[in-house]
Amino acid sequence: MFELDQLSPSVRSLKPSATLKINEDSNQLIAQGKPVIKLGLGQSPFPVPEVVVESLQAAAREKDYLPVRGLQSLRATVADYYKRRTGLGFSSDSVLIGPGSKELLFNLQMACQSDLLIPAPSWVSYAPQAHLLGRRVSYLQVSAENRWQIQPEQLDQYCQSNPAKTRLLILNYPSNPTGCSYDAASFEKLAEVARKHKLIIVADEIYAETTFSGQFQSLAEFYPEGTVISSGLSKWCGAGGWRLGLMVFPDELRPLQDAMAVIASETFTSISAPTQYAAITAFTPSSAIDAYLDASRKVLEEISTYMVSRLRDCQLEMEAPEGGFYLFVSFQNWREGLSRSGIETDEVLCERILDEAGIAMLPGSDFGMEPDQLYTRMAYVDFDGARALSAIGTGISDNFMEEYCPRLVRACDALSEWLGNR
Repeated sequence: MFELDQLSPSVRSLKPSATLKINEDSNQLIAQGKPVIKLGLGQSPFPVPEVVVESLQAAAREKDYLPVRGLQSLRATVADYYKRRTGLGFSSDSVLIGPGSKELLFNLQMACQSDLLIPAPSWVSYAPQAHLLGRRVSYLQVSAENRWQIQPEQLDQYCQSNPAKTRLLILNYPSNPTGCSYDAASFEKLAEVARKHKLIIVADEIYAETTFSGQFQSLAEFYPEGTVISSGLSKWCGAGGWRLGLMVFPDELRPLQDAMAVIASETFTSISAPTQYAAITAFTPSSAIDAYLDASRKVLEEISTYMVSRLRDCQLEMEAPEGGFYLFVSFQNWREGLSRSGIETDEVLCERILDEAGIAMLPGSDFGMEPDQLYTRMAYVDFDGARALSAIGTGISDNFMEEYCPRLVRACDALSEWLGNR
């Protein structure tokens, strides 16, 4: 019989991923006949673009093991994609393909002998991955007043107070959980600090193509020598279950990329061959991909605008997102009423809202906030993405939300009613 104390200590203390757990819990409640509006897991609601699906079908007979670093033609296509986006001289040798950006982020932390530096709040899996590897995690506290951005002087002060040979910072923009991003002026100042302290930065750009304006700049444009770009197909291409991620490295960080390729050779070998062939279509410029992205951005922006307005009417506070499909919502204005109901932490808040209002969301403490700060993250993805995209051709109507996103409308109604009883 296998005993608990036979587990690795780093694994023994690990909890399931918060985003995956809330999705499984929600599905279990639904299976029991309980109505649940799923604002927990950040899974794209949109279908995979048809041209990409057709490419996958055409490649279904591809069965060979592919190179550890990824299919050569896919790596060249990805390099061209980022050359157009950033103006930097990437080549196929700059690119590493893996089974989702999540696995690549873990392998990078494994390969890089460094503690981890992340903003609070940030995505739920960065810190647990570091803990699995026995690495120390340091948080930079950011605030809504600065649109959840790391401030250059804050980063500089941290680096001066914590001397280390290697520092690894992961920066996600547009952000999960806040939906906020950075502008060129902010990147320029952060790049100065990063260059001064020789930081290695992973620019997690998994939500880049969901930026509502369609205009996006990468930190790599300002700090090319020290920035690794991380992305994949899951968020902008609706293909989370396909598990294709990528990283793009500057020449200066090639030893890190080489080490990750060695790790890959001893772990996942390579990812599904048909998926890699299909991904070539996803990263190749086409009118079909452009139309898909334009429509999905319009849908997400419309929903974001609606949700922010409705929730602010409930005296909830949040920064308006610039991309992605998340809201990071403060219940601070309701602290007194919540306290009367026995709610003092964000975890209890989410449990009560799920139980009493049928809305699944995640507590801010899963993202690095203190439980008594009363933040929650809502993923506004519980709608039929295919139907919503089909409506864009005729323009967004006045009743778009009621017709195409009724569950999100009900979520706002139910939360308003629940708060009104505090």
